Amino acid sequence: MTTSTEAPRIRPVASTRAERRVVRALSMEPGGPPSPQARVAGKVIRVLLRSAWEYGPDNDAGLVAIHRATQLLGRLQAVPRGVAHARQDLGACTAEWVRAGAPDEDKVFLYLHGGGYFFGGPRLYRPFSWRLSAATRRPVLMLDYRLAPRHTPADALEDALRAYDFLLERGYAASDIVVGGDSAGGHLTLALLLALKERGTALPAAAICLSPWVDLLCAADSHTSNARTDSLIPAGKLASLGKRFCQDKEDNDPLFSPMRGDLTGLPPMLFVASGTEILRDDTRDIAERARNAGVDTAYQEWDGLVHVFPVFCDHMPEGKAAFRHMAEFLLHRGV
Repeated sequence: MTTSTEAPRIRPVASTRAERRVVRALSMEPGGPPSPQARVAGKVIRVLLRSAWEYGPDNDAGLVAIHRATQLLGRLQAVPRGVAHARQDLGACTAEWVRAGAPDEDKVFLYLHGGGYFFGGPRLYRPFSWRLSAATRRPVLMLDYRLAPRHTPADALEDALRAYDFLLERGYAASDIVVGGDSAGGHLTLALLLALKERGTALPAAAICLSPWVDLLCAADSHTSNARTDSLIPAGKLASLGKRFCQDKEDNDPLFSPMRGDLTGLPPMLFVASGTEILRDDTRDIAERARNAGVDTAYQEWDGLVHVFPVFCDHMPEGKAAFRHMAEFLLHRGV
């Protein structure tokens, strides 16, 4: 599958497949080989993060331990001077406003972080969120939704709906709102869109999903074929979480699997994945389903990068380049 039609770029002429890969790599485009920085980052992530998750227990204590460790990591995240952060109370949960540069205050990006529905949060995502604000030229509302083991994805969806309603109540037009998320947050983004559609609420202008975990049962082939090449997610861990979250769910429940939902009428969507991660096929499949449903859909697949590589933007040029692609996707659609 290829990226949907975008404004053309001027690139050097390349006649062979190898030359084309080099050009893509130098241009930071999907299809080129990973940069040296990305290769090193992938190895470090495999040793430090994947191994910690792989050998931790799948019970409540194990989930809490990983969450606490990532909270400590979040305290180490630095941002440039001039980036503003402000806490927002939303009732059952909170969020963080992030502003970088001179954002257009009439527009907003509601972002739903990843982390398997049991870890992650605004502080951990600060290197990502300030770049997202700067690239898209709008404030980012980073939702700190409720997490397992005390809460479920259904609670997270309630929080996402509350955040979206809050933005509408604050005076934002739906046409000025973009929603997005990565991994579990990508799943939550799609569940949010389907829930908004079901209740008849005006949909946002666009959505961006980075390696979305669209099927909690992890049935796609890449969960097996890419089990060894995924630098971040250990084999079987997502499936174990999925079984936990899907108890008492119906197969056709969009929260159970947005892949089974009716995508007709959803806003323009950009999907991004790595060719070597276990969620590659999830992302490919949902992009194809969206396109077949008549949704304006773009899909990008990058070679050899870690799962949700834009989140690791401090450590690889491809991560930084991803923000340019996200901004261009919105710009070309007048969002």
